[in-house]
Amino acid sequence: MHIRKGDTVVILSGKYRGRRGRVLRVLPKKERVVVEGIQMIKRHTRSRTTNQQGGIVVREAPIHISKVMAWCEAAKAPSPIIMKRLEDGTRVRVYKINGETLND
Repeated sequence: MHIRKGDTVVILSGKYRGRRGRVLRVLPKKERVVVEGIQMIKRHTRSRTTNQQGGIVVREAPIHISKVMAWCEAAKAPSPIIMKRLEDGTRVRVYKINGETLND
């Protein structure tokens, strides 16, 4: 999985197709990501302590990693991310569309 927390991604399929958002969390074992403002769900919570208020909490649900692709701001297009080894031996993430490196 080359998508990491903080990357900007575009949704490829489903209800939110074409929308962009920032990755909030990556769940590699489940092959899912949580994208800001995408796949909002309502969670009914009960107050656990006297100072915690119960009610309906709206938050993002995870979506499958195959439904998102990294967004390259320089090319203004979605692009897969590949790993490249530099001459000094370090590995960097690179947009496949134009070869620009991601700043990690």
